[in-house]
Amino acid sequence: MTDEKSGERLADQPSASVPKVLGFPAYRERIAALGEIHSRPHPVLKPPRVLIQLALMLDGGFAADRAVISDLCRARGVSGPADGARHHLLPWGKGQLRWERHSEFSTYLYDCPAGTKPFDVVADMPFSQGFPVPGTVISGVRVEVRPWTKIAEKALEVFDTATLSYSVVEGGMAAVATDFRQDAEGLTRILILDKGMSEARAGALAQRVIEIETYRTLALLGLPLAQRLSPRLRSMEDRLADLTLRMRQAPKDDNEAQLEELNTLTAELESDAASSLFRFGASRAYDGIVSERLSALGETAVQGYESWAGFLQRRMAPAMRTCRSIEERQENLSRKLARAATLLRTRVDVEQEKQNGALLASMNRRAQLQLRLQRTVEGLSVAAVTYYVVGLLAYVAKGAKEFGYPLSPELTAAVAVPVVAIAIYFVVRRVRGTDHEPDM
Repeated sequence: MTDEKSGERLADQPSASVPKVLGFPAYRERIAALGEIHSRPHPVLKPPRVLIQLALMLDGGFAADRAVISDLCRARGVSGPADGARHHLLPWGKGQLRWERHSEFSTYLYDCPAGTKPFDVVADMPFSQGFPVPGTVISGVRVEVRPWTKIAEKALEVFDTATLSYSVVEGGMAAVATDFRQDAEGLTRILILDKGMSEARAGALAQRVIEIETYRTLALLGLPLAQRLSPRLRSMEDRLADLTLRMRQAPKDDNEAQLEELNTLTAELESDAASSLFRFGASRAYDGIVSERLSALGETAVQGYESWAGFLQRRMAPAMRTCRSIEERQENLSRKLARAATLLRTRVDVEQEKQNGALLASMNRRAQLQLRLQRTVEGLSVAAVTYYVVGLLAYVAKGAKEFGYPLSPELTAAVAVPVVAIAIYFVVRRVRGTDHEPDM
């Protein structure tokens, strides 16, 4: 119960069913944490024994994988794995089939008594043409555990001497040998010579060498991706170099086009980085597991042969460095793109500020011209209104003369002109002051 929903289900259970320690309720993740060290039980082997494991990438997801093992159990009349189980044991002929679920793959391990001849055909093996594999095979391993005798040592002749890795392990109680090549069936053959190990130690050693082969294959999955990304990354680096050169030489009005090109380049890089993030991270983790398993072997070199650690480290290290190099180049290019984008945006902002300043200056000049025009129009309007008002007063004076008005209309108009003009001027000023008052 490692997810949140499982925790909620545990919290909803009656208090009597909640695990306790000395009567105190236990933390809801405690069972999962304690059970993790028992989640990958190794087989118990009594030589001679043969183990064949397939590691499958789950193309159809974990649901299809669980359906396969459940169908196999039903077909053989045994119970299937419990909900949430990550491993299950299924009797099969003279041996047993062990299923385990991992983070991105699952393994099917069949172990049974070995024949008299090393690497002979295994009868009644489950991995026949009718086996319902839930995904594609990423690793296939065949391990034979045999008593360390002169006859068993002759089995080393089946390996390619050019890549044969052979060393003594378990404090001299066993030896392990492989050439890391695949036989006609696509399986990597590994020979363990036992000089008196316990059955538990023999099973642990067999599981360890199987994991080394499985995880080193998974670790190297990052190399093809790195090789595909390398020319794309080089092209992006060249495009950035060309873009930064044009940033110095191109006219300033080309900034926005360059920024658009830079954004496109950044999107391409982030897409590649996102697609490779999981694979490169998984390769680092698997490479770490391989190193841990090799260290746990405790190899003692055999004169004339190469050790497992020496062979694998010399061949895996360059591949892992290639993957790390691509990651670092992606990170460095991302930082350079960010700096270039910041520089371009700054240049665009400066240009926009200059344009805005020029626009404001132009608007200020237009406002001043408009003010002058407005004052001119106001002067003309005072004169026009004065002309019409004085004209009206002249007509009034002509009519008043008939009733004994002493002044002539012309004199009345002449006297009224300055008075009316001054009055109209102050009225216009008052109207202007009212129009410019801010609205509350």
